[in-house]
Amino acid sequence: MTENLVDLAISSRQSARAFTDQPVPRDLIQALLTVASRAPSGTNTQPWKVYVLQGASRTGLVGKVCAAHDQVRADPTLAAQYIEEYDYYPQKWVSPYIDRRRENGWSLYGLLGIGKADKDKMHAQHQRNYRFFDAPVGLMFTVDRVMGRGSLLDYGMFLQSIMVAARGHGLHTCPQAAWNGFAKIVLPHIGAGPDEMLVCGMALGYADESALVNTFHTPRVPVDEFAHWLD
Repeated sequence: MTENLVDLAISSRQSARAFTDQPVPRDLIQALLTVASRAPSGTNTQPWKVYVLQGASRTGLVGKVCAAHDQVRADPTLAAQYIEEYDYYPQKWVSPYIDRRRENGWSLYGLLGIGKADKDKMHAQHQRNYRFFDAPVGLMFTVDRVMGRGSLLDYGMFLQSIMVAARGHGLHTCPQAAWNGFAKIVLPHIGAGPDEMLVCGMALGYADESALVNTFHTPRVPVDEFAHWLD
């Protein structure tokens, strides 16, 4: 089959981990969110709330969360202060998911020359999340806590719509659950209400095509491994 523009936007999407400082115009961000708002949601509830961070608001959040991340490393007992409000990952890992997770992590770190004993380098690379990988735009997504699990399914379609629309304009993204543990810092910083829960963050900008880290492409299992054909 011939790959059309929609296919190309989806297949060329990747989690970029290095961005240039080229600004993204506000009207373009507005256009991406407008298109993404057409994502489906159960009974048209449209449960998404988006906070767009640029300039001082972005820099301020980066500083706060990076400082907290450093403090947790210095004193691991502080980690108890930073708990995710919902389980993004399972409490107990099993195959094949743990195998894919390990392959992803060590393939990325291997590309960057980070070994299992390189704790300083691991910490620094992980902290790149909290710098939005230098992207000029950071997005934070929240949902009202009153909503059910189905709203997270709706949210996934909304997020994918943003990422695909971004590719259509030559932009890249990186969806980030890493921020969730620091919700107690993020939510007051962005002005979210007390009834809002942090869903995830996202870096948005123009990928640094010269960065080694952006040559990393995660594999996908073949269709016949996850699809079951019923006649």
